[in-house]
Amino acid sequence: MLRNALEPWHLIIVVVVLVVVFGSKKLPDMARALGKSARILKSEAKAMKEDPAPPASVQTPPPAPGAQSPITPTSVESPR
Repeated sequence: MLRNALEPWHLIIVVVVLVVVFGSKKLPDMARALGKSARILKSEAKAMKEDPAPPASVQTPPPAPGAQSPITPTSVESPR
């Protein structure tokens, strides 16, 4: 059924509809913006591939016996 889905006359109809809807003056600006967005997307995807992935989980070594953990709150005297 969709063997010949996109033929040249389909493309001509799409172009004519775009020109009628958006106008011939706005189409170059839209194409320029689309190209700029595609370039930005491509550069961001490339940057994500080049960056090393952060470790899945960061494990901290257990504290030494008798050592106070830096996370443990200490007692604070309140002023009277």
